[in-house]
Amino acid sequence: MIDEFAKDNLHGRLRRDLEALLWKLDGLSEYDARRPLTATGTNLLGLVKHVATVEARYFGEVFARPSPEPLARWQDYDGNDLWAAEDETRDEITEFYRRTWDHSDATINELSLDAPGHVPWWPEPYTNTNLFAVMVHVLGESNRHAGHADILREGLDGRTGMRPEHEQRIDEEARAAYCAKIEQAARSAAAIKA
Repeated sequence: MIDEFAKDNLHGRLRRDLEALLWKLDGLSEYDARRPLTATGTNLLGLVKHVATVEARYFGEVFARPSPEPLARWQDYDGNDLWAAEDETRDEITEFYRRTWDHSDATINELSLDAPGHVPWWPEPYTNTNLFAVMVHVLGESNRHAGHADILREGLDGRTGMRPEHEQRIDEEARAAYCAKIEQAARSAAAIKA
C-alpha cells in the first residue's frame, strides 16, 4: 500500500513539474523561447527538449522499454538536446515532450517501484537500480529545470509561478518596492562587513 502511495505521489509531482515547464513557453515569441538567456546558453525551449530527452532515456532505455522517439546513443551525447536548431519547430519539440511523457507514464504505470533498471551512464556500483530511484532522480531533474525555466521566464516578462491558475497580475510598483528593500538590506550588510 505504501508503495502505491509513494509511486502515485512521485508520479503526480513529476507531472506537475512537467506541466509547469511546458507552461513557461506560453505566449512567448519564437525568439524568446529559443534565445540564450544565460552565459551558458540556457533557453526555455532547450529546457523542454532536454527534459524530454532525459525522460526518454530514464523511463525507456533504463527499463528496456526503448522510447519510440529517435535518440542518439547516450555515449554520443554532445549537448544538442539543450537547444533548438533552426529547423526544429516549437511544435515538434513540445510534441516530442508530450509523446515522451506518455511513454514515461506507461512505464511508471506498468512497473512496480522495485522493478529493476540499468543506468549505464551512472558510475559503479550504482548502475543497477530500480524504478523508485529513477523516479526520484528524474523528479529532481525536472524540478531543477522547471526552476530554471521559472527564473528565465521571470527575466523575460516578469511572469512567475508553477501554474496559470495561480498566476497573479504583476504589480510593478510593489515589485520595485520589494526589490528596493532587498537591495537596501544587501548594501547595509555589505557596509557593516567592510
